[in-house]
Amino acid sequence: MRQGTLAAAVAYILWGLLPIYWKAVSAVPALELLGHRIVWSLVVVLVLLLLRRNWQWLDQARARPAMLLPFVVTAALLAANWFTYIWATNNNHIVEASLGYFINPLLNVLLGLVFLRERLRPGQWLAVAIAAVGVSYLVFNIGGLLWVSFTLALTFGFYGLLRKIAPLGSLEGLTVEMSVLFLPALLLLFSLQQAGTGAFGHASPAFQLLLAMSGVITAAPLLCFAFAAKRVTMTTLGILQYIAPTLQFMLGVFVYGEVFPPERLVGFAIIWTALLVYSVESLQNRRRRRGVLMAN
Repeated sequence: MRQGTLAAAVAYILWGLLPIYWKAVSAVPALELLGHRIVWSLVVVLVLLLLRRNWQWLDQARARPAMLLPFVVTAALLAANWFTYIWATNNNHIVEASLGYFINPLLNVLLGLVFLRERLRPGQWLAVAIAAVGVSYLVFNIGGLLWVSFTLALTFGFYGLLRKIAPLGSLEGLTVEMSVLFLPALLLLFSLQQAGTGAFGHASPAFQLLLAMSGVITAAPLLCFAFAAKRVTMTTLGILQYIAPTLQFMLGVFVYGEVFPPERLVGFAIIWTALLVYSVESLQNRRRRRGVLMAN
């Protein structure tokens, strides 16, 4: 349990510190950075599969090609999510990006209700209602680039929903997704190189190495998360996931000096209240279930 909790914390800390990496390569346009992330991520996951000698799932895929179709959709959602996040980070909208991931847990609850017929407990309904008030306040009082928040929340929410019911594990699924996106990404990078505007081959060796590291910074937290998901409860994961947007928010405001007016603080405070209600309710429900199991 302790190893799983530590792995989950490491995953969320790495995701929370991700803006530092994208800021370091911000001289490169977001679309080109997305291309590099896809290409180098595929290289990394293939190396990992090779080291683990994990190829049995390919036999299943050849026998049932239809099982790979959902990953075409998840690949598109992932690409949209990654592009939006990179663009937001490098255009000084880290705070809006963090809001998307603050909203995401509560959106997951709603998606489970609508698509998986999951039932919400009264405390969860209360958390969702409070969050709705906070989001509505931000929309009507701020507007602006909240589309960044909603795009990140929706793409990652539906990505998580589809991956929950998809037949492959984390590493295998990411391999398929990167394979789907690889050719378009490679063609994009090749065309930029041909036009002489691509960063790779024209920047310093250290900067090129930094671009290649995008595969590692993608795979590392995913592997930590996959390790943790098998060893800790969903309640623990649900609470620890707030580490990432909290770190992103703090980086945006205190490190990169993004504007955070009082009106925005009110909306965020309402959403944070919803998350507090959600977390406390989840912990209480976990304790009740544990008590029932011990009593039996």
